[in-house]
Amino acid sequence: MSDFALFCPAPLGERERVLMAHGGGGRLMRELIEGLFAARLKPQHETDAATLAAGGARLAFTTDSFVVRPIFFPGGDIGSLAVHGTVNDLAMAGAEPVALSAAFILEEGLEMETLRRVVDSMAQAAQRAGVRIVTGDTKVVERGHADQIYITTTGIGVLAHDGELAPGRAAPGDEVVLSGDIGRHGMAVMSAREGLTFESEIVSDSAPVHREALGLLENGVRVHCMRDLTRGGLASAVIEIARAAGVRVELDEARIPVREDVRAACELLGFDPLYVANEGRFVAFVAAGEGERAAALLPGGAVIGKVLETGAGAVTLRSLIGAARVLDLLSGEQLPRIC
Repeated sequence: MSDFALFCPAPLGERERVLMAHGGGGRLMRELIEGLFAARLKPQHETDAATLAAGGARLAFTTDSFVVRPIFFPGGDIGSLAVHGTVNDLAMAGAEPVALSAAFILEEGLEMETLRRVVDSMAQAAQRAGVRIVTGDTKVVERGHADQIYITTTGIGVLAHDGELAPGRAAPGDEVVLSGDIGRHGMAVMSAREGLTFESEIVSDSAPVHREALGLLENGVRVHCMRDLTRGGLASAVIEIARAAGVRVELDEARIPVREDVRAACELLGFDPLYVANEGRFVAFVAAGEGERAAALLPGGAVIGKVLETGAGAVTLRSLIGAARVLDLLSGEQLPRIC
């Protein structure tokens, strides 16, 4: 039985069963979060990291679970991914990561060498990101009750700015800045999962982005909000921001960087790169006139769109041939177990 049952006042209905079968992404997951968890637990659910005040310090606090399959993929593994994902959630709040905790759910029979590889990778990722793993927990479950290893990480950071970064702050005139090419993480995991080979190896973009994100703030860029492009990819992140702020956003497909091998892999497998997960990319909504300066501060940065007006909560994509189409949240995930 799912842990969600602990919070449910009645047996799961058909939509909830469908959501879990889809792996928990897109529109159905948003309905679950807003209709159940947010309604009962009152979290700061607009952002991936909550902001807190403690002893005069302004802190960011976040938690995330990682269930990627396979646990090793080109460019990373579940250990480094757990560090990067949590560090990046803190960065999106404009926080300098300070410390992480890590909880491991291990399946009975997991090979010790596999566990050593994951833990070593995690330690190295934390060292490169300049963050410490200071506490944790380990549990073992019976064979067949997990898929080798699941990791939950919680992070705390110190806010590096005096303002507020939140989706609701996106405003007409803002420019949308992307930190680099998209789609590589999802396609790297997919190729490893299915044993696919392409002419050139697609390597995940999994990496910490806090130095780039904080660099925007340190250089005085007027950032209104940031979001990392994990499950649901670029499209889902921008849609969620547009809805939170009640604005209409227009993206320019010609300006969105997608590597040719990633685009070809997506076309072959029937995926839209706009919805494919990334683990080292983020989008920033910055004040009018700040876009090009922000993009120049990011390796591979590009201005990919703008905020047009209030009251819509919609996202349109201007295609390569000039036609416009409305982007919407997917009902489920394109690729479950991707992070």
